[in-house]
Amino acid sequence: MKSLLTLIMLFSFLVGSGQTRPNVILICADDLGYGDLSCYGATRIKTPNLDKLAASGIRFTNGHSTSATCTPSRYALITGEYPWRKKGTGVLPGDAALIVPTGRTTLPKVFQNAGYKTAIIGKWHLGLGDRVEKNWNEEIKPGPNEVGFDYSFIFPATADRVPTVFLKDHHVVALDRNDPITVDYRNKVGDDPTGKEHPELLKIKSSPGQGHNNTIVNGIGRIGYMSGGKMSRWVDEELSYTFLEQAKTFISDQKKEPFFLYFAMTEPHVPRMPATMFKDKSGLGLRGDAILQLDWTVGEIMKQLEAQGIARNTLIVFTSDNGPVLDDGYQDEAVARLGGHSPAGTLRGGKYSAFEAGTRVPFILNWPSGIKPAVSGALVSHIDFVRSFAALLKQNIQAGEASDSENHIDTFLGKSRAGRSVYVEQGGALSVIKDNWKYISPQKGLAFDSLVGIETGNSETAQLFDLSLDKEERNNLAAKYLHKMEELSQLLELIKKNQ
Repeated sequence: MKSLLTLIMLFSFLVGSGQTRPNVILICADDLGYGDLSCYGATRIKTPNLDKLAASGIRFTNGHSTSATCTPSRYALITGEYPWRKKGTGVLPGDAALIVPTGRTTLPKVFQNAGYKTAIIGKWHLGLGDRVEKNWNEEIKPGPNEVGFDYSFIFPATADRVPTVFLKDHHVVALDRNDPITVDYRNKVGDDPTGKEHPELLKIKSSPGQGHNNTIVNGIGRIGYMSGGKMSRWVDEELSYTFLEQAKTFISDQKKEPFFLYFAMTEPHVPRMPATMFKDKSGLGLRGDAILQLDWTVGEIMKQLEAQGIARNTLIVFTSDNGPVLDDGYQDEAVARLGGHSPAGTLRGGKYSAFEAGTRVPFILNWPSGIKPAVSGALVSHIDFVRSFAALLKQNIQAGEASDSENHIDTFLGKSRAGRSVYVEQGGALSVIKDNWKYISPQKGLAFDSLVGIETGNSETAQLFDLSLDKEERNNLAAKYLHKMEELSQLLELIKKNQ
């Protein structure tokens, strides 16, 4: 009887201490392609830390973001709602207002409600405040803290947009009140030189026609105009180190209680300015060097978990917000020094595209005490994190919230091979996938975007592909299978109306 009582007490302790619930770290790369990692077939670049993560976890070969650009895909990840259902979820400027509803269930709120400490560290790009016009020198809210994060250490948008500052919770870090920040996306402010007026001051020249020639910060032309905040401005080569140290500190501080960390990395998004230790190490130019830095950073997170004794009960999700792009605003030799590397693998398209390379991304889950190594071809998506983790943590989602999210926790944990049967992808055009058939709706516009060198997937006529045989989308079967095309066209319209 005494032994039984001891076991009951031990079980109660484990449950009460959170030991039966995993810590969760969601690592999201920025513009990383399906073919950019050696565990996904890359041969010209080696990513040993991510290879290790994949080899001891589940590597999904049909994992997707919802969208081929960052703001909408991150909106879906956080809310469990297709972004095209909400106006204003396109790629945001750096001074945009918050687009995530504060009164609804979000991914971090699922963890908060389950008793987790939550944090976001890295890129945000979902807007801040309740209006565009905001005072960057005072408290800025609502933001990440109001949608479920106990702690946030972010930059507002992306590295190529102003303001080029860090925000810790509601305040700009290291702000000098005698040097106030002003931001404007229409008119020049202050006396800082711009890339357009003074190209001789640039470390990296801006690509023509892409808008990266406004205020120069750290020798790099940005999108948008900024004045002031000289002490607050980041140094690009130190961005990843700064976010990494924040993440390591959070992990150390929270190691005794369950936590959720959304670690939103910047690599290999432009401007690509990796730390000195990585420069010219890949042989593929700055983009390749940035991918090496990304892999190293993931390895450092893994080491921190081991050092804190919590690696076995930490579930790491690694993915990317959308597909790859080479020339995306700066002449950094990403094209010239590609060296035979294929960022999209064998897939067609890339960032901004309705073809598969726009949304099919690296997608790895690793949990030493809860997942057995495997490779899965199940169709999975970021949008399903909300309901899947809610199911894992036994949290209820109210009707009407996370409306497009599905519970696929068994698939994520390798207990099932069944993924989504129906899924909508957003490039320039909307596409719907059902049972490996993909229908791309007609869309006017250029079929090839020469500014970024990517096939858009735009066509004034419908396109139909059998992804089970042709994931490269080379054989348009629309004329051959008119019935299937009509079926999927009607399905897409039905999904669009189901709001």
